[in-house]
Amino acid sequence: MLVLRYAALLALVVWVGGLLVLGGIVAPSIFETLAARQIAESRMVAGAVFGAILRKFSILSLVAGGELLLTLVVRAVLGPRQRRLALRIVLLVLMIAATAYAALLVMPRIDALQRTIGTAPSNLPETDVRRVEFGRLHALSTGLQLVPILGGLSLMYWELKE
Repeated sequence: MLVLRYAALLALVVWVGGLLVLGGIVAPSIFETLAARQIAESRMVAGAVFGAILRKFSILSLVAGGELLLTLVVRAVLGPRQRRLALRIVLLVLMIAATAYAALLVMPRIDALQRTIGTAPSNLPETDVRRVEFGRLHALSTGLQLVPILGGLSLMYWELKE
């Protein structure tokens, strides 16, 4: 049972910790570094680099989510049953769904929009519909990442409390 709990916590740490590091350190560092080096279209290049990193991390996140779901189910079968098991599973499914939606639907739409724009969306006038749509999709993507962060922190708390 200890091995399953350890695997569950490790999956949560990788998933939640990774999201926090990507959003809090990696993305700002990429954008700041490229801008400071005065690379042409630095915001567009930084967005492309971070997008590639985020796509790969999304795969890791989905694997971690699957592993976590498997550990919850196996632990429930082997017993004793965890407290709030149904709530944990619902929360985990929401986390996986938010990650999958962002990775499979939102990020490809952002990429397609960036290709049609051909420059950083911030270079467009504020009223340009493409810039507005990019801002909406970016905000949606960012908001979707909050689901696994907040859900994962809750799952970590319950896991450590047990």
